[in-house]
Amino acid sequence: CRAELLARRRCHRPPLGMAEAELAPASAEEGAELTALIGATVPTGFELTAAAEVQEKLGSTSSISRDRGKIYFEVPAQSLPQVHRLRSVDNLFVVVQEFKDYQFKENKEDALKDLEDLVEKLHWTDPLKIWELNNSLKKKKTKRKKHNLQSTASKEKLNGSGEEEGTDQKDTSKQENCAQNTAGVEVASSQDTETIQEVASRNDDDEEEDNEQTDAKDDLQMGSGSETKAGDSETSEGEAKVLKFRVTCNRAGDKHCFTSNEAARDFGGAVQERFQWKADMTNFDVEVLLNIHNNEVVVGIALTEESLHRRNITHFGPTTLRSTLAYGMLRLCDPQPTDIIVDPMCGTGAIPIEGATEWPSCYHIAGDNNPQAVKRAANNIGSLLKKNENKESSTSSGVPLDIIQWDICNLPLRTGSVDIIVSDMPFGKRIGSKKKNWDLYPSCLMEMGRICTPGTGRAVLLTQDKKCFGKALSRMGHIWRKSQTVWVNVGGLHAAVYLLKRTWERAEEKRSFW
Repeated sequence: CRAELLARRRCHRPPLGMAEAELAPASAEEGAELTALIGATVPTGFELTAAAEVQEKLGSTSSISRDRGKIYFEVPAQSLPQVHRLRSVDNLFVVVQEFKDYQFKENKEDALKDLEDLVEKLHWTDPLKIWELNNSLKKKKTKRKKHNLQSTASKEKLNGSGEEEGTDQKDTSKQENCAQNTAGVEVASSQDTETIQEVASRNDDDEEEDNEQTDAKDDLQMGSGSETKAGDSETSEGEAKVLKFRVTCNRAGDKHCFTSNEAARDFGGAVQERFQWKADMTNFDVEVLLNIHNNEVVVGIALTEESLHRRNITHFGPTTLRSTLAYGMLRLCDPQPTDIIVDPMCGTGAIPIEGATEWPSCYHIAGDNNPQAVKRAANNIGSLLKKNENKESSTSSGVPLDIIQWDICNLPLRTGSVDIIVSDMPFGKRIGSKKKNWDLYPSCLMEMGRICTPGTGRAVLLTQDKKCFGKALSRMGHIWRKSQTVWVNVGGLHAAVYLLKRTWERAEEKRSFW
């Protein structure tokens, strides 16, 4: 029975010395050659975009998982800071081992027993070293942030400015489903679980980037440097500190005889027996990931604590777009230096802020007809400027971005003056209605066609109301041609991103604003 199996495992648990030996830090020679197979979750539909970014910025070739929304690539351990600055990935994890064609037993008891036995067969040593190095870089980054904030506070006192900033609004809409093992092992499982971590963004200044690179190399050469190690670390009282962990299982497929909770519970029990870690659902040090997609099984260790798509937005609206999805949309239209990029329905400003951060050589204009949305976007831009000012070596005096309140159907822009339009159109659910979209979409496409440069202009538009958009596009076929469609998942809704090319046909002229 299950109780007897667990009792036997406890009787034959490995001594603590074995775990310490396996989890010992890398030597200088080993560290210099240590590589990591990184797994990254990305917005579904933009896997190729993420793979292209990895190739461009890291020089690594990515493989795309059969499970949508994941890519895998191999990098040297010292490249972890650059990995965290990728703009198209949501969460990161180091792969312990992957199985392309794992054969599950048809009996639930046997299938779960196999998952338990799998823990002892996995090669944990190098992935845990990567986790240690990542943890040390994260803590050093946090220390630098605190130092910068203290320096800024000192300057404000000297200048006599003591204004208090309001606290940032937090997004608490997503919650994770948790399950508790009757034997005392707590594990978490969900179909779309986000891991959490604060990490460096792509727009870090050169000095900070060099510091992170130096930190990574130093940690590899010294063999340690993390304050909390995957092995037993000594506290100030000389007692061994036991790491806390949880197991998160993401399962997809209808041919499994067990649930995600059951897989996470039993796998987590074996992990606890293997390393003698303590289970903790909320205040955990290590998150072990068990990803099951049909017959594909990937075991990993999370490298992020907070999803990277939260990097730009501090003031949220009812339909705030994820920064990673905004990046994918912008990259789809291939911005070039000096391009004028417009988001006529910007909401909280996720698209133009991401654009101004990643493509500063372009000029970005954002607008919305809702004054509250314009205010939120302006606050988000202000937060970005303040973050840039807090950097020690920042020389930037602003961002190439302006925001205006306007009417989408009557834009105060000259005819043919815009190179690119990127926008998240109203779905007709939380904002507007499906009925209103039948009038709004054709009017929007007509006005966008007017301001966009004939022949070379392009637009990338996101919508879930695909039927209405298709009808509107057919009516505007003389000024817009559909070039590509990317199917994406937005908050559980099946949506589409359309890449449109502007024809040479002249659009209907509006009255001049100049």
